Amino acid sequence: MSDASTLTYADKPWQKSYKFGPYPLKKSLEPYPEVPLYQILYDTAERFPHSVACLSFGKETRYSKLREYVDRFATGLAALGVKKGDKVATVIPNCLQFLIADMAILRAGATHIPCSILHKARDLQHEIGSPEAHTVICIEDNLHIINDIKSETKLKNIIVTGWEDYGANPPGMREVPGAIQFRRLVDENEPSPPEVAIDPKEDLAFLCFTGGSTGLPKGVMLTHYNRMANLMQGLPWMLTPLEAGIRGKTSIMIPVPLFHAYGHWVVEFALYWGLRVILLPDPRDNDALVKTMQEHRPFLVACVPTQYFRMARSRVGRMQTMMMSCAAPLPKIVADAVKNEMGNPVSESYGLTETGPLTHLNVSAFSKITGFMKEEKLSLGLPVPDTEVKVIDPDTGAEVPFGEPGIIYSRGPQVMKGYWPTPGNGLEDGWLRTNDIARMDKDGYFYIEDRTKDMINISGFKVYSTELDEELFKHPDVEVAAVVGIPDPKMPGSERVKIFVKPYPEKKDSLTAESIIMFCRDRFPAYAAPRDTSYVEFIDEFPLTVTEKLFKNELRQAEIKKMKEREEFEYDFEG
Repeated sequence: MSDASTLTYADKPWQKSYKFGPYPLKKSLEPYPEVPLYQILYDTAERFPHSVACLSFGKETRYSKLREYVDRFATGLAALGVKKGDKVATVIPNCLQFLIADMAILRAGATHIPCSILHKARDLQHEIGSPEAHTVICIEDNLHIINDIKSETKLKNIIVTGWEDYGANPPGMREVPGAIQFRRLVDENEPSPPEVAIDPKEDLAFLCFTGGSTGLPKGVMLTHYNRMANLMQGLPWMLTPLEAGIRGKTSIMIPVPLFHAYGHWVVEFALYWGLRVILLPDPRDNDALVKTMQEHRPFLVACVPTQYFRMARSRVGRMQTMMMSCAAPLPKIVADAVKNEMGNPVSESYGLTETGPLTHLNVSAFSKITGFMKEEKLSLGLPVPDTEVKVIDPDTGAEVPFGEPGIIYSRGPQVMKGYWPTPGNGLEDGWLRTNDIARMDKDGYFYIEDRTKDMINISGFKVYSTELDEELFKHPDVEVAAVVGIPDPKMPGSERVKIFVKPYPEKKDSLTAESIIMFCRDRFPAYAAPRDTSYVEFIDEFPLTVTEKLFKNELRQAEIKKMKEREEFEYDFEG
C-alpha cells in the first residue's frame, strides 16, 4: 500500500471514507446501464404502480397514472411532428406538468431544454432560438413572452398550461389562440407513443443553459447516460444500506425550482426510487415550506442555503428529516441554526450543470442523522463513485499538495458531452475546470475556499457580472459600469447585486438611480436587478488592476467595509 505522502489525487484517497456509518459503500458502480433515461419512470411504475408519485396543488398522482400521462403526452408530441433529435423547451414552474413533460419529451426521442420561468425575452430567445427548438411548453403567465419572440425563432408548436391544471381543483379548459392546451394533448391521445431508438451515450437528454464568464449562457449537452450515471452516483449509492426502507415508501419535498439543475436532478432521483414528490410552487414562500414540512414530515428535503436560513428562523420543531443543500456554499451559521432548531445536520452536495450536476456528496451528515457517526463535517463532501477530481494550482498548472487550495477539475461518466453544439467543447481531455477554489482534507472531504469572482450567487441562482456589465454598457447615458456581488445582509450565503456607474460627463446631472433600475428590470432576470436605489452608486473613477481591468474585488471589499461600519449585517459576517 502506498505511503500517504506519495499518494496523488489519481489514487482517489477519498475512497477510504466511503462508509455510511458501519456500512462500507461501493467504490465503483460500473458498468452503468445504457438505457433511455425515461426507463427510470417505467421501471418504478411497474414496481410501485399504486405508490403516490407526486403531490401538487392538493392532488396526489400515482405512478401508474403518471406513466399513462407521460405516454399520452409523448404520443401527442409525436403527432405534432416532434421526432428524435428535436429540441423541446419548457418554461414550467413546480407542478406535475414538469414531470410529465420531462419524461414525455425523452420518450418521444427529443431533447429537453428546461428554461427558467423568470427569464426575460432575451434569455428565452437565446435558449429556444439558438438550438432551433420547434416546440415549447410554457405556463400561461409566460405565453406573452413566447409570442413576442416567436418570430425570431423556429417555433412551430406552443403548448400552454396553467399552474393548477392538474391540481385538486383544476380550472375549466379554455382555448388560447395560437397555442395548444397541455391537458387537451393528454386527453385526446392514446398512451401508445411510437418506439424511438435511443443511443444513451450519444443522444442528448438535456440541453441546459448556464451562465458563462463571458457572453451569452452556454448550452450544456447531457446525454441519457450522463444523467443515468449521475442519478446512481448520488443518493441511491449513499443510501444503499437503507434502500429497503426508503424505496417506494418515503417522500421528498422539493421547494427548489425544477428547471434548475439541482431541482431537476433531485426530482428525477425521486422518480428513480419511487418516492412521493411533494412540490412547492413558490420557492420563496417560507410559511408554506414550514407548514408542508410539519404536515407531511418528508424523509428528505432539498433546499438552498437561503431557504434553510429562513427555515431556521421559523419554529419548525424537531423532526427526523434528512436535509440536503446545494447550488451555493452553506455558511456555518446557517447549518448550525438549522441543526439547533430541527436537531439534524444539513448535508451539502456540490457540482455544476456541466457535471450532471453532482460530483461531491457529504456522507458524514447523513450518517450523523442515523446515529452512525459522532460528528459531521461541514463540507462539500466526498467525490462520488467513478469521479476523478484533482486540485490544480492556477499559476503553475500542477497538482497542489493535499490540504492546499487550488482549482477543482472533475472528470467522470456524468460530465457533459460538451457545450452546444460541439462535443468536447469546454473540456480538457474530458476534464472540466470548475473555477471553484477548494482544498481536500486528510479524509478526502472537500471545502470551498473561494470561487470565480465574476459569478454572483443570488439564493442559488448564478449570475455572471460580466453579462450584466455588457447590458449596462448599452445604456446611452453610461460611460462605464461595473456589477459586483455583495453579501446579502439578511441572508448568509446569498448575495445581492450592486451597480457602480460612471455617466457620460454631459449626463452626470440627469442620470438617476431609478432610471438605471428600470433599465435593469427590462433586461435582467428579476432576481438580478438591484433591490432599490441604495444598490446603484455613481462614481467618478473606477479602481483598475495593473492590466487596466476594472478591479471589482476592491469595489466589493470597500462596500463590505461600509456595510460593517453601518452595522447592516443581521448575522455574524466573517468575510
